Amino acid sequence: MKTLNYDRTVAGRLRLHVLPTRQFKTYAISVYIGQPLAEQTVTPYALIPFVLRRGTQTYPETKQFRERLDEMYGAGFGFDIYKRGDYQIVQFRMDIIQDQFVSGTKSLLDQAFQFLGDVLTRPALEDGVFRAKYVEDEKTTITRRIEAMINDKIRYAAERCIAEMCRNEPYRLHPLGKIEDLEGLTPELLYNHYQHWLSTAPIDIYVVGDTTLDEVKALVEQYFRISRADCFEYRASRSQVVPAEVNTVVERLEVSQGKLNMGLRTPVTYSDPEYPAMLMYNGILGAYPHSKLFINVREKASLAYYASSRLDGHKGILTIQSGIEIENYEKALGIIREQLDAMERGEISDLELSQTRAMIANQLTESQDSAFELIAFDFNAVLSGKQRSVNELIEQIGGIGKREIQETARKVKLDTVYFLRDRKGEK
Repeated sequence: MKTLNYDRTVAGRLRLHVLPTRQFKTYAISVYIGQPLAEQTVTPYALIPFVLRRGTQTYPETKQFRERLDEMYGAGFGFDIYKRGDYQIVQFRMDIIQDQFVSGTKSLLDQAFQFLGDVLTRPALEDGVFRAKYVEDEKTTITRRIEAMINDKIRYAAERCIAEMCRNEPYRLHPLGKIEDLEGLTPELLYNHYQHWLSTAPIDIYVVGDTTLDEVKALVEQYFRISRADCFEYRASRSQVVPAEVNTVVERLEVSQGKLNMGLRTPVTYSDPEYPAMLMYNGILGAYPHSKLFINVREKASLAYYASSRLDGHKGILTIQSGIEIENYEKALGIIREQLDAMERGEISDLELSQTRAMIANQLTESQDSAFELIAFDFNAVLSGKQRSVNELIEQIGGIGKREIQETARKVKLDTVYFLRDRKGEK
């Protein structure tokens, strides 16, 4: 597999990453804006992109804004908000057909950057601040999204486990913020947050397509005019807490099925040499259908409707999630802990090793077929300060054996057991 090389520079104190390629028929553009998770800012920083997507000074009405995308041959535009380590990340995305496939006098890449630049730096305003209607409408949007998460008990249990585990850390915060903090966000206050957000956040602009670094740099300098004192860097975060004892939390709600979630800590993060072994550990434990949790808890013991594990490699936190019959709590907890112990003892079969290597390698290889997946993989290096190529990671995975996984397993410590159950028997 060919190693892909980005061309990089800085323009206007914004980092640029350009991958010139003719592999795709569209330009893929991503703008990452990150800020540390913090109680006072997580909610306004979540609300800002929702308001920005409503209109610009050129296209102040939402209908005009959307029609402009249609005029650019149906260009795609959207954003995501998530957390990586102790950072709240907002990612704006655009995909637009490459210039050679359409007839026109003005470059579509130029039009895309003008549109994105307007979204970020020239939002629709009234009286010098955000439009009040847009702010109020998008408060409702976020409220509904948070309520939807609360009503989805799988997601709710996952978030509650993290909140209990990291109750004294920024990582406890949900990237969409808090419903109770939305009410006090006036258009004036939100606009002040927006100005601070843009002027102090690390900002990375990615382009994948048939272009050059010089072309992209010129477009950024023309359309992304932001007053900034520095380029700003991410500081890699990791789980520094060593649990003295396991914290058990039982929450009772009107549910018919129990949700057993567990939070574990590891000092191994994306930037560490042991990260490939940590990927293998998570894969064998619970990331795939052949993993120990799925086979032993769900298939053999028939104790769970689902059972899996998930790794945040930028924080050093691994979570286990399972759905069980409420009366099976002790049995399920016992079998899950048995799988953790088996990993520490190095009880890993050759089949588990080979299947996990193949699954990880396939996922990494398939990511090369998507421009936005290419971008997401490279952004890991920006966040962590550790540059890796897909080829290097696949090769490293291939060299991981039972001994390395066992050594990694001994560094993983159970921190929190969270159980969501019914109200039966509640005092």
